[in-house]
Amino acid sequence: MQTRFPLSRRAFLHGTAAAGAAALSPIVAFRARAQAGPGELLMVPSVPNPAGAAQAIWLLQGDPLAGPIAGIVTEAGNPAPAPMLAEGDRRVLRLFHFNDMHNHMTDMHASRGDTHRMAQMVHKVNAARAAAGPEEAVLFLSAGDDHTGSIFDELMGWDPEGFVADPGYRAASGAGVDLAVLGNHEFDRGAALLRIGIERDAAFPVLSANVHGSAHLDMNRDYAPAAVIEAKGLRVGVIGLTTAVDTRVGQPSDPGLAVASPVAALTNLMPAVAGISDVVVILSHCGYGSGQHQSGKAGAARLIGEGDFDIAAAAGPLTDKPVVLIGGHSHTVLNAPGLDPDNMIDGVLIAQAGANGSHLGEVSMSIAAEAGRKAWFSHVGLHGIKRRDDRVAADDPARAGTEQDGDYDAEFEAAHIAPLVALLDDKLAETIGRVTAGAAIGTERTIAQRYVGELALANYMNDALVARSATFPNGPVDLALFNATGVSAGVADGPLSFRQWYDVMPYADAIHVARMTGAQIQAMLDSNAKRIVRPEEAGATDMAGFVSRGFLHFSGGLRYRIDLGASAAGARAVDVTVDGKPIADLLSETFTMAINTYIALGAFGEAWNGQPIGAGVPGAIASMDLRGLDYDHTGLVYRNEIVAHIRETGVISAETGAALDGRLTVG
Repeated sequence: MQTRFPLSRRAFLHGTAAAGAAALSPIVAFRARAQAGPGELLMVPSVPNPAGAAQAIWLLQGDPLAGPIAGIVTEAGNPAPAPMLAEGDRRVLRLFHFNDMHNHMTDMHASRGDTHRMAQMVHKVNAARAAAGPEEAVLFLSAGDDHTGSIFDELMGWDPEGFVADPGYRAASGAGVDLAVLGNHEFDRGAALLRIGIERDAAFPVLSANVHGSAHLDMNRDYAPAAVIEAKGLRVGVIGLTTAVDTRVGQPSDPGLAVASPVAALTNLMPAVAGISDVVVILSHCGYGSGQHQSGKAGAARLIGEGDFDIAAAAGPLTDKPVVLIGGHSHTVLNAPGLDPDNMIDGVLIAQAGANGSHLGEVSMSIAAEAGRKAWFSHVGLHGIKRRDDRVAADDPARAGTEQDGDYDAEFEAAHIAPLVALLDDKLAETIGRVTAGAAIGTERTIAQRYVGELALANYMNDALVARSATFPNGPVDLALFNATGVSAGVADGPLSFRQWYDVMPYADAIHVARMTGAQIQAMLDSNAKRIVRPEEAGATDMAGFVSRGFLHFSGGLRYRIDLGASAAGARAVDVTVDGKPIADLLSETFTMAINTYIALGAFGEAWNGQPIGAGVPGAIASMDLRGLDYDHTGLVYRNEIVAHIRETGVISAETGAALDGRLTVG
């Protein structure tokens, strides 16, 4: 049987692992039995990450969605072995964790210096592993969204031929991560590329018990529902769960990809997994809360569906073993000063560590076989990751709060991150144009204005896309839109690098061209009017966070006024014109609208999918559902087309469209 690693990884495994394990990849293993039977899971040995701390890993393979799992069997058909701890034994387990790294392993900055986020984590984890005694296990886990959000994304390419590396998984492998769960952003560039990334760059298993149906990515081949880690005399059962709200399902390239209820999957799995484990870890990329919940990521409430509260409430009664839920997706900072009692639900401890490498989480446990969940954890908290700022003088007291050379693992950075940076050097440094628009499109004004009215930078982007559409396969479009949450930064005057523009548009969006009638455009604008942050809300809303209402900006061919009314329910779009003509005269005419992937797929938690708008908008106002529009899927990348336009024109300025022109007025 062939390993799923390429030759270089195969040679590495043969050189570092025991001969009997050398041919095993993190997912595929030698099997005496082809598959699990109905109502059971097959316990299949896998290869631990050589840089990690697991002494052995078994993958639990089967169908966790068909119904309750009655038993777990070995390849020989025998029942899985009992938990390792005997009565009277006690072991210490330390779980270090991060979530939603979004490829921010190292944040590069010309004047502040580079912030070595993952290398700081490695420094702490390796120190803990080196100091651990013979009865103390130290594991390192990722709670998902290891992709999408930094310039490193470009190494993934957009098709198998353009793949260079999976930077998130390659860095996590070198960092010693033992297991990861699939997050929603793992699928941004399609399951086919994700599979390549797992095969070539993940030296650890990835888990999800509720992702299924992909044409390119197979449960039990590319990822597993659950796993069991053995380390220092402990058996740790781990179940992976992925959000059913924000994962990109229903795309033409992978129509069968689906995400089942995480609670249903957990309910099927938990009793069996707990039965063979000393402690259970739920790696949940489902979000902190239940339904709609205010989170550390959002500037307002955000739709998350079945979240960690639901999962913990389901898990607690199913076992008396210690259970920890390591969360992600909502970018929430939990338990920073120590355990918050609100983060214990039915005896299940919930932890999460912010996002983008802001924190390293830690849960320390002292586990005894007979104690169950009595006094089983001793420490819960977060380690803040310092930001580099070489501009701070050595004698400035503030310098102690910034990253210094001794705060990170320089060997890890040199061995694992520097080669990725080298692959990006040309793209990072490339100057694509100049900016001469002043403060109108700077970061401060862009972030402050993106949810409350017309936005100069969005005007430029949408108009640039309309201009660029002259090169589209099916001809130019009439109009274009982009969502406010997708505009993540502004740009300053001076030379503009690819990296700086990437910071403006960090998300992996393609271009979809919809045919819309004038009546549908009017309905879209009426829905958009209800999503704006109203003047009476602005003071209490964190504009720097994600105000996840799906507020949209449009190209200059579409002009209108938002009549705020007495409340969001009464807000509407008036004085609407398309190319100077009143929309009332165009209701039955058809127009083409360029829409980015996120919005074309219904915007998930930002609700362009028929669900209530939410995010603090009162009244459960139903959103317009954009998923059923008649689309041409161009295959073009939104950001790349804007970059091409910048290169052609050479400058972003008021004269080239980076200005307010009154296309949207409010009041």
